[in-house]
Amino acid sequence: MPYNEDIDARIEKMTSRWKNTDRKKMFGGICRLINGNMFCGVYKDFLILRLGEEKANKALGLPFTKPFDITGKPMKGWVMVAQDGFKADNDLKDWLIQAKGFAKSLPPK
Repeated sequence: MPYNEDIDARIEKMTSRWKNTDRKKMFGGICRLINGNMFCGVYKDFLILRLGEEKANKALGLPFTKPFDITGKPMKGWVMVAQDGFKADNDLKDWLIQAKGFAKSLPPK
């Protein structure tokens, strides 16, 4: 199944002015990087987010979230959010800012 291009377009609209960001095809979808570190992407119809273990564990208690697992082994510190979890642009923006914050805390690649 291809990735949801509408979700990708919404992400592009919100992150296009962010400095040091790139877009890259990965996982059969699209990922976004900041300073060379992945912070979000689109896999099928899900928003994927790199939040770090602590924030990801908290996020998993929210509706419409699940572990980022496409291989049978969940990726620690990552979550998948169904479209109902970011219907409003403000919800998507909040998720993206959290992921950006974590990725910016990592050493640049």
